[in-house]
Amino acid sequence: MRKFSAGLAAVLAAAGLGLVAPGPASAASYCGIMWGSLAKADPDMSSAQVTNVRTGQQPCYDRLVIDMAGKVAGYSVQYVPVVVQDGSGFEIPVLGDADLQVVVTAPSYNQNNEPTYLPAAKAELSNVSGYQTFRQVVYAGSFEGYTSIGLGVRARLPFRVFTLDGPGGGSRLVVDVAHRW
Repeated sequence: MRKFSAGLAAVLAAAGLGLVAPGPASAASYCGIMWGSLAKADPDMSSAQVTNVRTGQQPCYDRLVIDMAGKVAGYSVQYVPVVVQDGSGFEIPVLGDADLQVVVTAPSYNQNNEPTYLPAAKAELSNVSGYQTFRQVVYAGSFEGYTSIGLGVRARLPFRVFTLDGPGGGSRLVVDVAHRW
């Protein structure tokens, strides 16, 4: 028993003196995310229409999805000093310490000028209370073939943008914003 106690004391003393080397430092990014926070865009125009906006939570990021009736072609997503309304340039206040302006090159109305997406509450397209990153999702309008969404986030965090086909003949524009750097 004395040998065990002496050995344990030696190990504890070495650890206390810093003689036991710590594990290697990790240079891996948060959740393997290698995104940045610079603007992302595709300038193509679309003949599709916006039909819905929704959000979701994932373990490493919060997600915004814009559903389209048809193929998503173009978009612009960037951090801005303030979200502005399409056409008028009217500033739209958004909760959070950073604002993302999400513009899809597709209207939220059809060729007869009838709405394909008409949110019940323009100041809260989706309830994001309890989300780690999102603070508010607002409708910034649809004008001359462009539809804008304002996304208030906790901080200027990394994000990615991509498109997905389906369901059916539709498609989706997806914006993921990381929970942290």
